[in-house]
Amino acid sequence: MEVEGKTLKITLVKSPIGAKPKHKKTVIAMGLRKLNKTVELPDNAATRGQIQQIRHLIKVEEA
Repeated sequence: MEVEGKTLKITLVKSPIGAKPKHKKTVIAMGLRKLNKTVELPDNAATRGQIQQIRHLIKVEEA
């Protein structure tokens, strides 16, 4: 499924305060430290799994 050079723009739109500890760790692992911070990550199965886990805290766009 991995397409060469394909990336996703992921923005943290809701605070992880009060979220499950596993979800907080996922947010940090994705490089999202502050609200409205955006990171570009490769579009692969691992990233899609992380997105699925914290989809209620983030906004995802194709880059």
